[in-house]
Amino acid sequence: MKYIPALLLSLFLMAACGETTVSPVTPILPTPTLPTELMGETAVVPSFPSPAYGAQAFLWWKPEIAQWQEGAQPHEFVMLNEMGFGWVKQEFSWRDIEGIEKGARDWWRADQIVNAANDAGLKMAARLDRQPFWTDPPDNQWKDNQPPSDYQDFADFCGAMAERYRGRVAAYQIWNEPNLDREWGDKPPNPVEYTALLKGCYLAIKAADPDAIVISAGLAPTGTSTEQVMTDMDFLQGMYDAGAAAYFDVLGLHAPGYKTPPAVSADEAAVSEEYGNGRWFAFRHVEDMRAIMVANGDGAKQVALMEMGWMLHQDMHEGYIWHGVSEEEQAQYLVEAFQYAADNWRPWIGLMTTIYFADQSWTQENEQWWWSIVLPDGTPRLSYTALSEMEKQ
Repeated sequence: MKYIPALLLSLFLMAACGETTVSPVTPILPTPTLPTELMGETAVVPSFPSPAYGAQAFLWWKPEIAQWQEGAQPHEFVMLNEMGFGWVKQEFSWRDIEGIEKGARDWWRADQIVNAANDAGLKMAARLDRQPFWTDPPDNQWKDNQPPSDYQDFADFCGAMAERYRGRVAAYQIWNEPNLDREWGDKPPNPVEYTALLKGCYLAIKAADPDAIVISAGLAPTGTSTEQVMTDMDFLQGMYDAGAAAYFDVLGLHAPGYKTPPAVSADEAAVSEEYGNGRWFAFRHVEDMRAIMVANGDGAKQVALMEMGWMLHQDMHEGYIWHGVSEEEQAQYLVEAFQYAADNWRPWIGLMTTIYFADQSWTQENEQWWWSIVLPDGTPRLSYTALSEMEKQ
């Protein structure tokens, strides 16, 4: 998704609303470094290979999917196989499947995508979110992504999808970045509410497909708490306080590297102006989140990075200019991130999802275009070639 530093995001949103005061930044205390044996404890119960290699694609409206026939493949699947990556993440918008009324589900396009992935020998991680508008509460309608007024409606959809694709969709990510208001109906992020949503979906999926892996929503790394944003560390602890540990198999996180090389510690990023003066600007901020898991007695689970990458330097999107890297650096950092995880985060690191195989509609006007490893027409960037040639452990 869109990675704007949290303080800049809150300033922008307050300016847009005509506010002239700045909410105080919540201080983030350094997370103690855990002993190696605790960070990589042997009691981890694997859901994924450690690591599992994946990338995110956008296949829903592709002509190749609409015209799919057995044996034909979109270029994303061909390229994933060529690079030796066995997992693909794809968004399945609830709105696109059950958009008219409850129970009126159109599975045709979802069937095409799942069939094509299965034929290609790829494992599918499906992201589920984006409510149909018939589920909106009367006082908060037409938001791009918000929880439904009745959480059971989402649970029923999750269960229906898991039943239809039992044994064919391997993992489900439940929602996206709920610690940002723009992914929660423009309402203040609320880990208790998110846990309630997660619980219903988890129980429904497990009833339909007990072997499916349920991944909690990828959390946006942030260091500021306002009405618009909650820090990922606070949000995760709030989830645990609400009982979320019983309702996910793998913890979902997002790990953009911003300006920071992957081996740089969060401690160093926190005191470096070049790297943003924040722990959350380090790829290794993942270790801070892992520490919270362990502290809550949840260390037996793996972590899945549902979005990870570095953005190319550009001057079209002002909020992103400061952390742009060269194409050579993007390639190098992605390879080093996989290597660092394999060397230091086993066995608790699971799926690592690179962003992106670009959507066919993106142009340079879309900031996601600058994160992508493959352009909309299938042209590979240096990072794609580097990841293809990287040794898979």
